[in-house]
Amino acid sequence: MEKMLLNEIAAGTLARIREKSPLVLSLTNSVVQAITANLLLAVGAAPAMLSEISECNDMLETCGNALLVNLGTLTRAQAETMRGAAKTANERNIPWVLDPVAVGALRFRTEFAQEMLAMRPTIVRGNAGEILALAGETAQTRGTDSICASDAALGAAQKIARKIGGIVLVTGEIDYVTDGARTIACGNGNAMMTRVTGVGCAMGALTAACAAVADSPFEAAVSCAALMGTAGDIALEKSAAPGSFAAALLDALYEISPETLRSRAKLSAV
Repeated sequence: MEKMLLNEIAAGTLARIREKSPLVLSLTNSVVQAITANLLLAVGAAPAMLSEISECNDMLETCGNALLVNLGTLTRAQAETMRGAAKTANERNIPWVLDPVAVGALRFRTEFAQEMLAMRPTIVRGNAGEILALAGETAQTRGTDSICASDAALGAAQKIARKIGGIVLVTGEIDYVTDGARTIACGNGNAMMTRVTGVGCAMGALTAACAAVADSPFEAAVSCAALMGTAGDIALEKSAAPGSFAAALLDALYEISPETLRSRAKLSAV
């Protein structure tokens, strides 16, 4: 796919989010709930944060457009809610994103992540260490952080994508999107995005918002990488310290236009 077409896909997805304001049910961790909700609001989507399984199912059956399952502060009660929500999403053909936070480092979440993977998420979003671990390969991690470069997980990402019949988004210095056959790289983004708590986890929610409106899950993941990375580039131009950068990132997501994505997204086929 040519760069111009890829950038147009990202621009079109952003325009649809602004037009349709998809409701994203975010089953995410307690550390990042606020930034996740604020990020979705900034880009034009609508956040919902629930924990009771019956309420999650009711929302997905009535008005929910996408689901995020983030394993950041996983408990057994949360795991039960996540199982039920993913089942409902599958039954109602609602796209859902699995974010396997810190998989490989801790046994309970690693085993649960494999269970959720078997439920065939629409998109998996993770850093290189998480994707390698999810594929059953050796990974270097430190807590929630990956020590591996994102391209080290490309083979694992392609393996997972083929296994679930879905999409994998590997995030890092370069983001990669693959369906097991095609792979797209996104060169936007910067190291300051790793100095603000929750940017990666919030990116999982943004991926879900894109999946609610894009023509395909593949285009949704490509659009998310371009949108978050480009907003990060714009934010860095305005702030070089973590506290002000966090605010600048939200402002950038609020202010970014489809035209800006067309001109500044760094997307290319691999």
